[in-house]
Amino acid sequence: RESDHRAWTPVTCTVTRQNATVQGLTEGKAYFFRIAAENIIGMGPFTETTKEIIIKNPITVPDRPEDLEVKAVTKNSVTLTWNPPKYNGGSDITMYVLESRLIGKEKFHKVTKEKLLDRKYTVEGLKEGDTYEYRVSACNIVGQGKPSFCTKPITCKDELAPPSLDLDFRDKLIVRVGEAFSLTGRYSGKPAPKVTWLKDDNVLKEDDRTKIKTTPTTLCLGILKSVREDSGKYCVTVENSTGSRKGFCQVNVVDRPSPPVGPVIFDEVHKDHMVVSWKPPLDDGGSEITNYIIEKKDAHKDLWMPVTSATVKTTCKIPKLLEGREYQIRIYAENLYGISDPLISDEMKAKDRFRVPDAPEQPIIKNVTKDSAVVVWNKPYDGGKPITNYIVEKKETKATRWVKVTKDPIFPSTQFKVPDLLEGCEYEFRVSAENEIGVGDPSPPSKPVFARDPIAKPSPPVNPEAVDKTRNSVDLSWQPPRRDGNGKIIGYLVEYQKVGDEEWKKANLSADSCPETKYKVTGLTEGLTYKFRVKAVNAAGESEPAYVPDPVEVKDRLEPPELILDANMAREQHVKAGDTLRLSAVIKGVPFPKVSWKKEDHEVSPKADIEVTGVGSKLEIRNTVHEDGGIYSLTVENPAGSKTVSVKVVVLDKPGPPRNLQISEVRSDSCYLTWMEPEDDGGSVITNYVVERKDVASAQWVAISSSSKKRSHIAKYLIEGTQYLFRVAAENQFGRGPYVETLKPIKAIDPLHPPGPPKNLHHVDVDKTEVSLAWNRPDRDGGAEITGYLVEYQEDGADEWTKFQTVPMLDCVVTGL
Repeated sequence: RESDHRAWTPVTCTVTRQNATVQGLTEGKAYFFRIAAENIIGMGPFTETTKEIIIKNPITVPDRPEDLEVKAVTKNSVTLTWNPPKYNGGSDITMYVLESRLIGKEKFHKVTKEKLLDRKYTVEGLKEGDTYEYRVSACNIVGQGKPSFCTKPITCKDELAPPSLDLDFRDKLIVRVGEAFSLTGRYSGKPAPKVTWLKDDNVLKEDDRTKIKTTPTTLCLGILKSVREDSGKYCVTVENSTGSRKGFCQVNVVDRPSPPVGPVIFDEVHKDHMVVSWKPPLDDGGSEITNYIIEKKDAHKDLWMPVTSATVKTTCKIPKLLEGREYQIRIYAENLYGISDPLISDEMKAKDRFRVPDAPEQPIIKNVTKDSAVVVWNKPYDGGKPITNYIVEKKETKATRWVKVTKDPIFPSTQFKVPDLLEGCEYEFRVSAENEIGVGDPSPPSKPVFARDPIAKPSPPVNPEAVDKTRNSVDLSWQPPRRDGNGKIIGYLVEYQKVGDEEWKKANLSADSCPETKYKVTGLTEGLTYKFRVKAVNAAGESEPAYVPDPVEVKDRLEPPELILDANMAREQHVKAGDTLRLSAVIKGVPFPKVSWKKEDHEVSPKADIEVTGVGSKLEIRNTVHEDGGIYSLTVENPAGSKTVSVKVVVLDKPGPPRNLQISEVRSDSCYLTWMEPEDDGGSVITNYVVERKDVASAQWVAISSSSKKRSHIAKYLIEGTQYLFRVAAENQFGRGPYVETLKPIKAIDPLHPPGPPKNLHHVDVDKTEVSLAWNRPDRDGGAEITGYLVEYQEDGADEWTKFQTVPMLDCVVTGL
């Protein structure tokens, strides 16, 4: 019962032990308790507690403090911190006791004499080089609790930490001229490192545009209103006595290019067109020149007319000129960031400039016989008027006078068979071209040639070898001679010699009985060793003999298969689509092995031609397509064993069409194109994309980019209100793939959208109640000039953002935090 109540409340009547737990009591109240025993006859008298009992938790000493850590060490001091115990024993902590033990001693000694309530303490007056361990205890009204776990042994010496460097910028940064940029990061180290900024290995110093800010933990380099000369390799070095760290950033400040370099050279001038050339700009603005814009103007008018804006070469044909008029040419260079100032040519009159043809190059002499020779030459420049005739002349090398080989005109053919040569004489030939203006200079003389039939004895056969043998025969094989002496090979003579004899015996009596490059020598004696040789025969006679390298012992043999791979059976074979795939290997083995070709463990395509000869096998697929690629394997097998080789074939083709062509950010003079790479790159890296546009009222597609490696493009110079179609194709080294075209026309009108998000938001400096922020302009302004930037902040963990203020510049200091 409660002490201020008289009524007793039963707790339990089923206790058989001599103890019980009473639950459901109220903390702070006083209670009396009583107990009675009961048996089968009935309940006995109660025994009551002599005095009231107040309900409250018992008070004990505190638990041990937690997370004792060493925060700093010098040669004569140690700084430690810790966290309070998980349980304070039911009473507030009144003080902490910090103890230390010198390593090598047994006892801990109290460090603090004064009452310590802070959970951080610096032990001073230590001896440099001594090693200590520390522990801390908590005290409450009851007494001192258990000590914490000891620290690791700590030696008194000055702390050294090599510099660390954490940068907020990447290896490369592209900045538009006039924009600001900053390179920021954080660093640390003991002793405090020295921070140095360099550009192209030269130390940077602050000036009107260059700002350097360094705090004990942060570093920042800012460049205001950047210029092209700010491009370069920036380096920040953080160094102290223990070492140094460096960070690098290649900054490219980009701008429109400088004008093309003049003067404009008129390479060709005609009555209706000209060909001009120029040199690229001295400064490409830090970005590759995408194209040149060429315009023409009648010198007596003020209107410039476009010629082309799609050329990437430094030469251009100016068409559609009026004869006798004087013209000026104007050339702009363009990159991704704008169009240069123009290069303007001198005035030039459109009129033909004619002259006699140039001299042809040195002619080549072919098919020389005892009384004729064929002279071949290349067409020279015609001087502006078509060539009407060629004049071919000959002379004996020791003579001085050139003689025409015919009075008949020679045109348009650029070769002529010269008749009536004298056998055995040495001749030179030359060629001149003629147009309506006159006869041009003659070519240099040809190389001297003798007038005689070219046939000679052939060279010896190549690589004769014994490919098989039995107990009374040997099979020989060889390759044709490298030179047939300009006469047809009639056949081959095969001879053999028993080792030890001097006499060579003929295996065949005449060359025409062995027209092929193999022969079976029979009638040999088993167990003897023979040498073999082969001669090639044409109408001029027999060649020198080619010998089988090693003597051959005549006997039956069994050899496992052997594969000698040709170069086209390397591990990986690349074939251009439409070309012919050839895989071949030399095969050896006795008996000759069974040959099988597989592709990916299946039969090869029916379009494949497979040829098996007595010395090898060849697989050939004409007009290859992308699907012909894969793993091809060649297996050879005979009773002595088997052997398999594989080769990976990649069929290279033009890429497929780009995917998911999208048009966005449509304006009155431009729009933004994006697309995805083709599903199939043709087996080769995509080198560039070709972007074209077309006015819906025109049948002509106009190229607006032909060298872009990116999968996006800004189409400029649109005419407001005009509807356009766009298409994109991918190119690799094997050609241009099919185009993907926009599904419906795009009308060039200005939309108005919210601007894109600011880029690279980062803090420049931090204080107790304020943060300095900086950011870069967004990629897109939504079709209207950006009037300001709204800065908001949010406390970590909160849901709502608080508006701070709207600022016109690219930085802001948020205060009142």
